[in-house]
Amino acid sequence: MRNDMLIARNKSAAAPVRARRRSLRSLWRNSEALMIIEFAYAMPVLMMLSFTSIELANLATTNMRISQLTMTVADNLSRAMQSVPLANPQLREVDINDALLGAKIQSGGLDIYGNGRVILSSLQRNGSNNQTIFWQRCKGTLQVASRYGAQGATQNVTPGFTGMGSSPVVQAPAGSAIIFAEVTYNYKPLVGSWALGNFQLRKEAAFFVRDERDLTTTPINPSPAATASACNVYNASFS
Repeated sequence: MRNDMLIARNKSAAAPVRARRRSLRSLWRNSEALMIIEFAYAMPVLMMLSFTSIELANLATTNMRISQLTMTVADNLSRAMQSVPLANPQLREVDINDALLGAKIQSGGLDIYGNGRVILSSLQRNGSNNQTIFWQRCKGTLQVASRYGAQGATQNVTPGFTGMGSSPVVQAPAGSAIIFAEVTYNYKPLVGSWALGNFQLRKEAAFFVRDERDLTTTPINPSPAATASACNVYNASFS
């Protein structure tokens, strides 16, 4: 009797162990459960790769848009002019503002002036045949300056100034001018800076002034006068 009770007690104690073993064997043979576990482990990695891929694609698109915007604003200003009877056409402040406004429209949701800055310079030769930044205009809230100098920077006068651009340095020929555009933009990540970090995109473009233009004066401002986009002002508004 006593032995029977001991056997029965041992059986009842071993029953849960056998049940757990059967459950484990069943789980081991169940490939669907194994796939779910593997997927759960892989999900964080897949999500990180997916978000990083989306961020890379958005960064590449933004970089291309900033590059196109830089070329467009320089090209537009190289064509702008106000005809003058019996004299060479002149550039007006309103023409410069129109080119800058066009860049704002082209940037769309990038908000080029809220998140960046556009710097436009006219590279010419002065009376001594030296390269000089004859005038310079800026727009945008980002506090950056031209990499090559402010208005008035002159070859053989301003240390290190020989022209604009790098590899190679751009120089204006005699009797002509080059519109040089510099655009700097703080990239805004889609999914957060944890994916790729923070980026500041910077692009340059240079275009020869089309046709003839009066290069002896800075941009004129006839009535009704426009507000010049001075480089010591950091704003995104037009007036």
